[in-house]
Amino acid sequence: MQIIKVLPRRGLGSNSYILTNDLRNAVLVDCAAPTLYDGCLSLGLNPVAVVLTHGHFDHVGGCGKFYENGVPIYCGEREKNYIFSAENKSISTKVPIPDFEIEKTFEDGEEIMLGRVKFKVMFTPGHTAGSVCYFTEKTVFTGDTLMRLAIGRTDLPTGDEKALLGSVKKLLSLETDYKVLCGHLKDTTIFYERRRCTYFN
Repeated sequence: MQIIKVLPRRGLGSNSYILTNDLRNAVLVDCAAPTLYDGCLSLGLNPVAVVLTHGHFDHVGGCGKFYENGVPIYCGEREKNYIFSAENKSISTKVPIPDFEIEKTFEDGEEIMLGRVKFKVMFTPGHTAGSVCYFTEKTVFTGDTLMRLAIGRTDLPTGDEKALLGSVKKLLSLETDYKVLCGHLKDTTIFYERRRCTYFN
């Protein structure tokens, strides 16, 4: 599998990821900016799905462009209603939540195949009530749950510090040293974060 990390030129510091297993079809994990759609095309890739770790504006800002072009968008089952809620839309008035619909939601532990990329979903509430992480091969996409030497904030609507720490603890207890591709900051690994963990002190 080839993974292409994209940092939107005029984005909000959020990481979006383009995944392809056949160099023809692309699946995006989070979608910060509309420019990502043309970015896929310029790479010769056909976008076939967008999966969201959570629904904050800096992770869904490009979803409208994909939806307009018939690309289905997915998220965790407990995040769908929050994405389009007034409380989520109120977080940023300068970067509005675009108009799109969720094709399907995922449950904890569900395994899915999109564009020849196989994912397993882990429910990781805390940053938002419906945040999820996606595992594929030896990589985990953690959104804003776990980042390099950092964890997500919990002061926004539906944030819950106790739940987030539980989710982080679940990730750090994994027996496989997954590469962590997060919503912000640089890449890391599960074992690196475990060795340097200060979240529970």
